[in-house]
Amino acid sequence: MSELFQDRRRLLAAAVAAVVALALGGRLFLHPGHASVPPPLHVAPSAARPKTAQLYVDVVGAVRRPGLYRVRTGSRVADAVARAGGPTRKADLELLNLAALVADGEQVVVPRAGTAGGPAAAAGAPSAPSGPVHLNSATLDQLDGLPGVGPVTAQKIIDYRTQHGGFGSADELDAVPGIGPARLSDLRPLVAP
Repeated sequence: MSELFQDRRRLLAAAVAAVVALALGGRLFLHPGHASVPPPLHVAPSAARPKTAQLYVDVVGAVRRPGLYRVRTGSRVADAVARAGGPTRKADLELLNLAALVADGEQVVVPRAGTAGGPAAAAGAPSAPSGPVHLNSATLDQLDGLPGVGPVTAQKIIDYRTQHGGFGSADELDAVPGIGPARLSDLRPLVAP
């Protein structure tokens, strides 16, 4: 019996020695000053978590909850429509550029099917726009429909809003190649940011 007792004591002593060795080894290995472990990286709080600027966008028309919403800088029209509960069944999303960037203070109008200018409008019947064309959400066809703006200039307007994060005012159209002061004065009452 004493032999069994001594074997258990040796086994227990060996186990305790192994645990102590592992604890000391782990402590030495994980010590910040140890050569094989790089020191922790210290990053300033402002660089670690950049603050996201908020934009305010008014979403109206064929959405479930029209109203004023906050979205992050870099958000798209689709994000603003989603914040408003998404489109209703009567929405005509083909008339809306869901990929366009939104700008602070912009109004996103989600058109209803069958409204003026939509595919459900009478074929061949000239339809006047029911409101201003929104530069930050208008499609190529909507911009092309403006007086003095062809498909090339319409694409330049879309390229400008993509590169600059949208229009803050209609006066920024003068920065678009092909739009001079005379054309800008013609377009100013027809467009909105």
